[in-house]
Amino acid sequence: MSQITIKSPKHCASKQALKIDRNYRKLFFGLSAFFTSILSLILLIWFILHPAKPQFSLIEADIYQLNLSGPNLNSSIQLTLLSKNPNQKVGIYYDEFQAYATYKGQQITGDTSVPPFYQGQEESNLLTSSLVGNGLPVAPSLGYEVGRDQITGRLVLNLKVNGKLRWKVGTWVSGRYRFNVNCVSIMAFGPSIPQGPLISKQGAQCSTTI
Repeated sequence: MSQITIKSPKHCASKQALKIDRNYRKLFFGLSAFFTSILSLILLIWFILHPAKPQFSLIEADIYQLNLSGPNLNSSIQLTLLSKNPNQKVGIYYDEFQAYATYKGQQITGDTSVPPFYQGQEESNLLTSSLVGNGLPVAPSLGYEVGRDQITGRLVLNLKVNGKLRWKVGTWVSGRYRFNVNCVSIMAFGPSIPQGPLISKQGAQCSTTI
């Protein structure tokens, strides 16, 4: 006598639900493996190419105005930088680029923006910017510092850049990275210096951090 097994509708439903759950798991693991492979490929390309950070050089800095009026400062500086992309296979998008000047740790000009631009592989760009400060509040000690530098015969400025960039490898473009540039300019300064702008043409290398 053969045994007849009758399955209840509830039993069939649970079995079908288990089958659907397994299909979802297969789909999930398949998609996870796909995206992991893509991410691994991107990271592999990134580490193989390992883009070098951009290089900046100070070409010229001209001070046309640096006048104290009580606790406020009026300044006017013309800045020229050389920006170079040292990478052979990586381009750079500069999305934000703001330059300003500091003296003795105090910002003496406002932030001046340079329009966004793209820099190709091993390409160089000459960047000029007018840095201006109108009625900027400064510490009372700044006048003393300027007078002391006039006696010693030299004035040291820091020309700085803050911004955001993206790397471009083929058709792939990275996320944004913040970068900071610091250039040091040393100028002859003193009572014997003729009237006119203070000019620094050193071609000094600047430090860049990302």
